[in-house]
Amino acid sequence: MNKQQKFVPILLGSDINVYGMARSFHEAYGLVSEAYAGLQLAPTKHSKIVNVHTITGFDKDPVFIEEMRKLGKEKYNDPDTKYLVIACGDGYAELVSLHKEELSEWFICPYVDFTMLEQLISKVSFYEICETYQLPYPKTLIIREGMLENGRLKQDLPFKFPVALKPANSVEWLSVDFEGRKKAFIIDTREEFDTILGRIYQAGYKSEMIAQDFIPGDDSNMRVLNAYVDQQHQVRMMCLGHPLLEDPSPEAIGNYVAIMPDYNEKIYHTIQSFLEKIEYTGFANFDMKYDPRDGEYKLFEINLRQGRSSFFVTLNGLNLAKFVTEDRVFEVPFSETIYGKAKADTAMLWMGVPKEVFVKYARNNEDKQKALDLIEKNKWGTTVFYKQDMSPMRWLLMKYMFSKYKGRFDLFFKEKEG
Repeated sequence: MNKQQKFVPILLGSDINVYGMARSFHEAYGLVSEAYAGLQLAPTKHSKIVNVHTITGFDKDPVFIEEMRKLGKEKYNDPDTKYLVIACGDGYAELVSLHKEELSEWFICPYVDFTMLEQLISKVSFYEICETYQLPYPKTLIIREGMLENGRLKQDLPFKFPVALKPANSVEWLSVDFEGRKKAFIIDTREEFDTILGRIYQAGYKSEMIAQDFIPGDDSNMRVLNAYVDQQHQVRMMCLGHPLLEDPSPEAIGNYVAIMPDYNEKIYHTIQSFLEKIEYTGFANFDMKYDPRDGEYKLFEINLRQGRSSFFVTLNGLNLAKFVTEDRVFEVPFSETIYGKAKADTAMLWMGVPKEVFVKYARNNEDKQKALDLIEKNKWGTTVFYKQDMSPMRWLLMKYMFSKYKGRFDLFFKEKEG
């Protein structure tokens, strides 16, 4: 164990997830992170805590591995310094996992092997894994292109409408475009279902689609869990969040924009047991929803990285950067699992939208009132408004970025039925 060990955080991407991790490293160690991405996105612009290096085509091979080799050989080669790589998007997590053996010559790569990654990121095999480990998930139909005839699914659905529809391959989905494309769909009729499904495969998408029984209830029935699992496959941290509002715009539907800390012993025990049994390592992020019909929290997916809104964890006292650094850089031995407690005196509300958007659009219930109380007591924060990294240019850009949510919600939001 050497807490004097020099290290450099190397973040992959340039989005809000990257900024959240850079801010976590800066808060914990006063370090400036280095980020590499295919293009520069707004959340990391005009920042003093992260240097963003853009490389055209960096988000795909062969550019990714060629550039990482070059960086390892020519830039990040001080034998007295460790170089910690944190992927901040699904595509980057996949690339690091694919090349983990080679990249580990120069970098610390806290990710699972590619075989496990393939099983977990495919929603098809993930639900099979849920069956094996008795994890609750919604009733599901896996749809393959061969099951369609003249653009229409040949069989009836095994559950009633409304139905959720989403791609099994989130990385391939990024390169598919068609009229009405969304990150995921909530569909009310068979006619609408057939139209959307036909367009998806006509647009060239090849992987499976996932149709699921829609769990009733609004955004406040969702839960999100972030965990960190060390190199010995022991869970060092778990933090449960209670989303109160989601982005309604087609390209970002389902992205959380307001999260309160939560605590649920059963969820913690279930997920911890699962992660340790499969010998997972690194960050993991789970989305789930409470089903009032049977009282279970049902899993939708696992992301093999910290979530884009996971700065809520750091905001609530469990700094994400510290867990991975103590494990992989300083090699501090495991002592205990730390669980987010959501205590009333320390709880902080995380928001990714302006206050007035939250006040107007979050469902009126007891949880919203708790959130409003936290706002009243000034116990809330964001990822991108960081006092130690605020120039006039950055402040103006972040204010503009946040203000755009008002128009998005006005245009796309419709209150879901409870």
